[in-house]
Amino acid sequence: MHVVCVGGSDAGISAGLRARELDPSTEVTVVVAGAYPNFSICGIPYYISGEVGDWHHLAHRTRADLEAAGLHLLLDTRATRIDVDARQLEAIGPDDTPALVDYDALVVGTGARPVRPPITGLDTLGAADGVHLLHSMGDTFALGDSLEKLQPRTALVVGAGYIGLEMAEGLTTRGIHVTQVEAAPEVLSTLDPELGTLVHAELVRHGVDIHTGTSVTGIAKGADGLHVTGQARDGEALSWDVDLVLVVVGVTPETDLLVRSGAQTGPRGAVLVDETMATGLPHVWAAGDCVATHHRLLGTTYLPLGTTSHKQGRVAGENALGGNARFAGSIGTQVLKVFDLVAARTGLREHEAIAAGFDPASTTSAPDDHKAYYPGSHPITIRITGDRATGRLLGAQLVGHLTTETAKRVDTYATALFHGMDVADINDLDLAYTPPLGSPWDAIQIAAQAWVTQHQPASTRTQP
Repeated sequence: MHVVCVGGSDAGISAGLRARELDPSTEVTVVVAGAYPNFSICGIPYYISGEVGDWHHLAHRTRADLEAAGLHLLLDTRATRIDVDARQLEAIGPDDTPALVDYDALVVGTGARPVRPPITGLDTLGAADGVHLLHSMGDTFALGDSLEKLQPRTALVVGAGYIGLEMAEGLTTRGIHVTQVEAAPEVLSTLDPELGTLVHAELVRHGVDIHTGTSVTGIAKGADGLHVTGQARDGEALSWDVDLVLVVVGVTPETDLLVRSGAQTGPRGAVLVDETMATGLPHVWAAGDCVATHHRLLGTTYLPLGTTSHKQGRVAGENALGGNARFAGSIGTQVLKVFDLVAARTGLREHEAIAAGFDPASTTSAPDDHKAYYPGSHPITIRITGDRATGRLLGAQLVGHLTTETAKRVDTYATALFHGMDVADINDLDLAYTPPLGSPWDAIQIAAQAWVTQHQPASTRTQP
């Protein structure tokens, strides 16, 4: 049995390792477009900041580890065509040498590529000029070279999503003054604006200049660096002179290989797969950021996340051997550190819930993370969204200090969402308590009680 995996990141490597776990006699070949398999793209901002001193440490597993696990790696090899009938993968190897790889089962994990917004000059300027997109290890090394050669004192980050905010922090940590430009009304638009303002304030507190509701329109190279132009939502023209520009405005699924072979696409152009990660093409599965995701509340959507890619890859790898594994679905749990603040979300916000046919209502509260009499307590701002008609928990958003275990508390809400619990049911959970770490009613339960009190009076609650 020969399983071929296309893609050397989370999904492709996970699929290959799962196949080898289940049957060590299986031959597994992983076709990797670059030279760096199984590296943590999520860790790049912390390498740029200097908090991770050696880029080798970003590897989930070294090349030697992967080979010891039985994976045959074809590095610097780009898959170009799938011959579905012949079960062959055509590729271009190092030095443009053609390669033909036979397979019994194929798992495609080509991931996503960075979005290139319509900014004048972005297609003509590059890393040598101090203009960067950031998505791969190659992009990381190019940015590192710019930081070394240019010694920038100022930088402009286009985009204030997860990577943009992490890079604003990373560059600030290096002593670079950062200007951040975001087209949305508030930073971190995956949160409701009232919570995004808390993240905004944390950025400003650490010296980042924020321009929301603003688009970057052009980048030009001048004698003393880069001249960036933009426009505010009210039409006001803006400009900045900086040494470095970083564009991180999201990703789009990399689907060309599968689409040319006849695979169907769905949201955002991602390839449609079923719960077994089958593409509908014979003997071809796909996983990760190139595919549409099953969301347990929304159905089919596009939500590229590393955690999802790992899970989907294992499912695809098992089924490539003839298994019957199922991807249980995502609920969009995410968390972000911005300086001394942590922002997290899981499930749906109100506008998403309305679009999905629910009758949502939300409540915001700010309980302390532990008993206030024990030193060091901080409030956690928690916004809960539930269904008015049924009481079902639909989503939660949290913003708290770095010490408040916000990341783990959102996981409790995520577990409740995964199992379809009502908001009121959260109060019955038997959660740990000691004054330095929590309260008899944990912060997540206090927030749940606030929602129940406001939106589901006792007389209207469904009785068992």
